[in-house]
Amino acid sequence: MTVKKGSDGFSKEYWEVNYSNPDEMDGIGNAANHARYIKATMDLDFVDISSVVDLGFGLGHLFEAVMKEFIPYRALGIEPSKFVYDQVKERGIAPVESTKLKLLNTDLLSWCKDEKFSKHFDLGICTSVFQYLSDEEVREVLPVLSKRVKYLYFSVPTNKELDRQIEDLEFKDEYAIRRSRSWYQKEIKKHFTFVSSRILESKHHFQEENTFFTDLLFRF
Repeated sequence: MTVKKGSDGFSKEYWEVNYSNPDEMDGIGNAANHARYIKATMDLDFVDISSVVDLGFGLGHLFEAVMKEFIPYRALGIEPSKFVYDQVKERGIAPVESTKLKLLNTDLLSWCKDEKFSKHFDLGICTSVFQYLSDEEVREVLPVLSKRVKYLYFSVPTNKELDRQIEDLEFKDEYAIRRSRSWYQKEIKKHFTFVSSRILESKHHFQEENTFFTDLLFRF
């Protein structure tokens, strides 16, 4: 099985092997907890979230949970892997009819390059995606994301976390690119501010003078 990039995504075999017990995985079994955390953090500082984009929705559980919490009027999900994209589209994940939901079978880099998607979203979800992008792709994607999303719920495993997956879970992601925490922080901080665990705020849309988040001590 070879690495697939771009719009090809990953094969059916990849999902069946690596997601054999999805209910035990972070962002799936505890998707509702993630969604409640984002909602509570935003509500604390009266941040309005009316539009959501998931930048690699996978099996769709976190995306669905976030939509249930925020009930956005507009939502977009992209996913490059045709196997899970078809499953999610058939299942249907829009929590209410009022949400205008669109799903696209495409990858993050292609989406960033397509100018017809330049309209921004209040909240973006990008979990376990960046470890499959090259250094050059990460640097190409980040400035576009800072323009297209005001806030980004973001996660990526560092080299130490990938080591722990092998030691504790006996799971090795052969496709994940190993990078240090300092590498990711250096690249992300050019375009986003860290305001809370997993929550990034776009430097294109906000600075200290106009941010809705009140605890400036914890910004870096």
